[in-house]
Amino acid sequence: MIILPAIDIFRAQAVRLLRGDYNNMTIYDTDPVNTAMNFKAEGAEWIHIVDLEGAKSGHPVNLDTVMRIREACGLKCEVGGGIRDMKAIERCVNAGIDRVILGTSAATQEGFAQEAVRNFGGKVAVGIDARNGRVAVRGWLEDSGIDAFTFCGKIQDAGIKTIIFTDISRDGAMKGTNRELYAKLQGMFSVNVIASGGVSSLDDVKALSGLGIYGAIIGKAYYTGAVKISEAIEAAKS
Repeated sequence: MIILPAIDIFRAQAVRLLRGDYNNMTIYDTDPVNTAMNFKAEGAEWIHIVDLEGAKSGHPVNLDTVMRIREACGLKCEVGGGIRDMKAIERCVNAGIDRVILGTSAATQEGFAQEAVRNFGGKVAVGIDARNGRVAVRGWLEDSGIDAFTFCGKIQDAGIKTIIFTDISRDGAMKGTNRELYAKLQGMFSVNVIASGGVSSLDDVKALSGLGIYGAIIGKAYYTGAVKISEAIEAAKS
């Protein structure tokens, strides 16, 4: 299982939200490049980056900051937030982003994910952000009314190979990951599942790895010092 330490960007700073609440934001680093270099020093191979302003506005806002991070650390990057048309995907891919995450666009634009796969193949993933069993969209601010598991099946049928599934109720709450949820996903679908939201300890990492999950995102647990990335990487090998 791969470990993807996370950087959420707001106004070119590394921040974290509690359960997706923009009014409950903590700034952890005024220059996210420093954070990325720390990830590299701890042995990370990937970084998960979210453009929070992009997610709210509907178009990438912090791509310059993302590319500054990418160029400085040299790690593989997956990026989401406001990527809602083919031009935005192309812009990211041409800039050297390794994996582009579709969220709102995949849920609200019929056929968009399938077209994105045709054009960009494995460089496209879909983020499925679930609250109360339904897909949240537009920076988690709106309920789409779409059942999250039904949507997973639809995305798999569209040819998407990787999903990032976030349990919003656990995100930033430091209450542990929803192991039952990820076990169910792993049993129902053949896509690569990246677990997001609530990874708070090495036990969480080991449990997800034991389920055969493809990857796990670590955010607040790193920023609070609860989990070291180097230790998580070792735990993910178990």
